[in-house]
Amino acid sequence: MAEPGDQTSIRSRGRPNRRQAAGAIEAATIIAGVERRIPTYDLLSEVSLQTIEDAAELILEEIGIEFREDHESLDLWRGAGADVVGELVRFPKGLLRSILKSAPSMFVQHARNPARSLKIGGSHVVFAPAYGSPFVRDLDGGRRYGTLADFENFVKLAYSIPWLHHSGGTVCEPVDIPVNKRHLDMVAAHLRYSDKPFMGSVTSAERAEDSIEMTSIVFGRDFIDQNCVILGNINANSPLVFDATMTGALKVYARANQGTVIVPFILGGAMGPVTTPGAIAQSLAETMAGCALTQLVRPGAPTIFGNFLSSTDLRTGSPTFGTPEPALGSLVVGQLARRLNLPIRCSGAFTSSKVADAQALNESAVSMLAAVQCGANFILHSAGWLEGGLTMGYEKLILDADFCSALHTYVTGLSIDPNQMALDAFREVGPGKHFFGCAHTIANYRTAFWESEISDNNSFEQWRDAGEQDALTRANARWKKLLAEYKKPPLDPAVDEALAEFCAQKKSERADQWY
Repeated sequence: MAEPGDQTSIRSRGRPNRRQAAGAIEAATIIAGVERRIPTYDLLSEVSLQTIEDAAELILEEIGIEFREDHESLDLWRGAGADVVGELVRFPKGLLRSILKSAPSMFVQHARNPARSLKIGGSHVVFAPAYGSPFVRDLDGGRRYGTLADFENFVKLAYSIPWLHHSGGTVCEPVDIPVNKRHLDMVAAHLRYSDKPFMGSVTSAERAEDSIEMTSIVFGRDFIDQNCVILGNINANSPLVFDATMTGALKVYARANQGTVIVPFILGGAMGPVTTPGAIAQSLAETMAGCALTQLVRPGAPTIFGNFLSSTDLRTGSPTFGTPEPALGSLVVGQLARRLNLPIRCSGAFTSSKVADAQALNESAVSMLAAVQCGANFILHSAGWLEGGLTMGYEKLILDADFCSALHTYVTGLSIDPNQMALDAFREVGPGKHFFGCAHTIANYRTAFWESEISDNNSFEQWRDAGEQDALTRANARWKKLLAEYKKPPLDPAVDEALAEFCAQKKSERADQWY
């Protein structure tokens, strides 16, 4: 694996010296996650939490969950003591909690650059870009289908932005590549154009196996057998169904000791009830079942307790994002996951807006703050999400990443020490004078306040004379500058060649499929 070299490593800190080069932190700077130093917001009482947990247990025991077209998983459940009738599995009260005791409360996802490896769990917070959009959007080209070039651009941008600790997964769908082959190009792009941790394919067991095989080329088989180097995002087919595609990929990742993120997809009124507490109980039941299945496959395999609650416009059936009810749900899910002692994935920069406008940033801020305050450890969709996840936005990625930068300061809280109390400054300045030139200000001005890379805080006249640029225009210039200045991280040429040969061989073995 590549060595960190002479890059600056900032591990689990939220307030680095960002006044370098007129306020911008260098792309080479490494921020390997941020450590939360503010308390989580515990919304519900013990009695209320127990009520939701009891409801989830009732759903599991009385109604059950279907595991479709997956005889192996049904056999695993049967052997664990569940009641299996056809594809329907009912779980005796307490069974899943007992199984989940083998799951780690925290694990490390290793990057090919060791300085970028991430702790997931505990007080650690990881920001990752949005995932799964078939469309992309920018100010120049508008909305269009994503291509492999777009995918590679987003990988390069996530690599260049220190506030995004993780490279993500399907940062957009490269629809110009056949469906059954694009996973090879996507995983190769993450390994080639970034040295941050990343996510692999889950759209079939075979593609999951290819993803893991490609990591073994970089990390070595012995290393990945004992260490997590890749994550798979596994969705329940809510309500109360896991299909064979998802459980097949889940088993591949778990069997290889690689991480899984188990996530129900619940839109209130569609795939779950309209009442938030009921949807939370459903989410708890589905997620516990998915996480427990990983432990039946391989006890101790890393798994993340995921959550995706959203609301629906009941007049039109359209999903809505960034609304208050799912934000409250995230706070409760955080409490429930901590009681299971599992790492948490929750929320993201969600919005229904089609463009990066005021609606988008308002909704995204609500969702992101809920994620941070609920105690989420892995925040997928932290940057770029538009149109309910259908579109990945270039400018939106930049604006969201800037908010992630601010959150680095927010989650680290306040330190109470002699320097922070500034009593010497009061003694020097006295009544009625300003603090600009005092010794305390001079000593702290580089790190005193967070500074945006996008916002314009100049006077009206300065802003006017500079062209009256709005935030979208500034974000457009920012992503273009990052791509122009992008420098590929080192990768052993022999490893690069082996990856290319693996992809070429796999592609030659199968005919193109476009669906």
